[in-house]
Amino acid sequence: MADILDISVVIPLLNEEESLPELEAWIRRVMEANSFSYEIIFVDDGSNDSSWEIIKKLQQNSPNVRGIKFRRNYGKSGALNTAFQASQGKVVITMDADLQDNPDEIPELYRMIVQDKFDLVSGWKKKRFDPLSKTIPTKIFNWATRKMSGIDNLHDFNCGLKAYRGSVVKSIEVYGEMHRYIPVIAKAAGFNKIGEKVVQHQARKYGTTKFGGWDRFVNGLLDLMSIYFMSRFGKRPMHFFGLLGIIMFFIGFSVLLYFVIDKLFLNGHGATERPLFFLGILTLIMGTQLFLAGFLGELITRNAPDRNDYLIDEEI
Repeated sequence: MADILDISVVIPLLNEEESLPELEAWIRRVMEANSFSYEIIFVDDGSNDSSWEIIKKLQQNSPNVRGIKFRRNYGKSGALNTAFQASQGKVVITMDADLQDNPDEIPELYRMIVQDKFDLVSGWKKKRFDPLSKTIPTKIFNWATRKMSGIDNLHDFNCGLKAYRGSVVKSIEVYGEMHRYIPVIAKAAGFNKIGEKVVQHQARKYGTTKFGGWDRFVNGLLDLMSIYFMSRFGKRPMHFFGLLGIIMFFIGFSVLLYFVIDKLFLNGHGATERPLFFLGILTLIMGTQLFLAGFLGELITRNAPDRNDYLIDEEI
C-alpha cells in the first residue's frame, strides 16, 4: 500500500452484516476500474451482530481493507473522527454502510476535489427513498442550517456521501452528534470552498434504518445552536459572556445609582419597597456572574481534552 493513497473511503456502521460484502466488492470494482490507490476503513460502532467478523474476513482477502472496532456504541461522530485521524488518502470519502450511497459516484467526487479544487463536496440526494418521518425533519434542518451558517449552496448537509481534501479531515474535530454539520465546522475552520453534487439515492436493501425522525429534529437543533455558538465564540467566550455581563451590570448599576441620587438629593423614600430596586440588584449580580463566566471560559478556552477518546477493542 502506498504511503499516500489517492482515496480513503470511510464507512461507519452499526449492525450492517448483510450489506458489507456487497459494499466492499462494489467499491473495489470502482477503484480498480479507475486505477485508484485506496483504502476502505470500516468503523464498527459497537455492533452486536456479525459485522466485525465479516470485516475481518474482508481484510484477510484484501490488503486495502482496514477495520476499527469500538468497544461500545459511541455514535457516528465518534466513528468518523477516529477514521479521519487514521486515514491516509489525499481525498477522503465518507459513505453509509447500508448500500443507499452509490460507490459509482466516487470518481466524480474525487475529480471535484483534485481538479476543481474544492475543500469539501457534499452529496445531495435530490430524489430520496426515505419515509416522511425522516425527510420532513431533514428539510427543516437543511433550511435552518443554510440560514444560520451562510452556506447557501448546499441542499443536504446531512448526506452521508461526502468528499474531503485530506487536510480538511485532519483539521476539524467531530464529536457528540456534530456529524450532521461537518460543512459548517469545516467553514468555521477556514475551508470555504464547499461544493455540492447531486447523487443517486437508493432504497435500503437490508435491515432497517438506525436513525429516527423527530428525535433528530430536537437534537439537531440543539447541535446547530452549539456549532453556531462555538464557531463564533468558542475561542473567545469573553466576547459573548463578557458583553452580556457588562450590559446587565451597567443596567443594574444605573438603577441603583438612580435610587442613591433619589435618596440623597431628591428626598426619596421607600426605595426598598419598589420592585425596580430589586430588579437593579438582580441585574447587577447577574452581570457580575456572566462576566466571571466569560473570564473563566477564556481561561479554559476549550472543552475537556479527552472528549474524543474512544475505547477501541480491536484494530486490523
